[in-house]
Amino acid sequence: MNTGLILLAVAGGVIIATLIIAGVVFLRIRHAVKKMTGQDVRINDVKDAISEFHQEQADTPRSVSSMTRLVLPAIVRDFPDFDLNEMKGRAENVLYSYLRAISEKNASVLSEGNSELKNALRNHIEALKNENLTERFSRVRIHQTEIADYRKTSGRCIVTFQSSIEYFHTVKNADGKVIKGSENLVEQSKFNTDLIYIQDRDIAENDLDGTVAMNCPNCGAPLKGYGAKVCEYCGAQVIELNLKAWTFSSVKEIV
Repeated sequence: MNTGLILLAVAGGVIIATLIIAGVVFLRIRHAVKKMTGQDVRINDVKDAISEFHQEQADTPRSVSSMTRLVLPAIVRDFPDFDLNEMKGRAENVLYSYLRAISEKNASVLSEGNSELKNALRNHIEALKNENLTERFSRVRIHQTEIADYRKTSGRCIVTFQSSIEYFHTVKNADGKVIKGSENLVEQSKFNTDLIYIQDRDIAENDLDGTVAMNCPNCGAPLKGYGAKVCEYCGAQVIELNLKAWTFSSVKEIV
């Protein structure tokens, strides 16, 4: 017999066996429920149960990785003026405006961010336009935002905020047909938003802006210590403006 026919026959046998097993399992469940409750179980009941499960999943916010209590003391040691509520509020505003910018296909809607973030947003919008797709986020609601990580890498400090968020999300093609998401079912997700402080622009990796590096306003020398208040070269007092020193570099969905 031809090998292809043998494989086809085996595959067909597996499918048939799977359907038989599924049928037997359903009948056993149906019998058990009827025995305990005296009520029969119909296929529609199973469909309703599955539908309720999906609805419950859609209504349940995703949990975030909360490291705020553990890492906040380290951040404050490096940056005594770090205001958690202010930075958390800024992170949420960036996330809201990032999703709105995608919906409106207008990168200028983004509330703030460095060129890394702005370029990523423009690329996302451009890809949608090239494929004649429309992505929309509506009725956006953030449930919770916490610090998920704090790390120091070559020339920069990074505080990662993680947000639990819900919205109605759709991607439509040129004909207006929904090819992803749902207009009727809310979607739960979570996003990481990176807040960065560039300490040394000479060694900072991927520093596309340079404008957020801190220098002494008196002599122009780079400030080597995190959150430095005094220039080690000329001794001048340094007044740090957090709104300029900190910026956002990334917004990413966590699957």
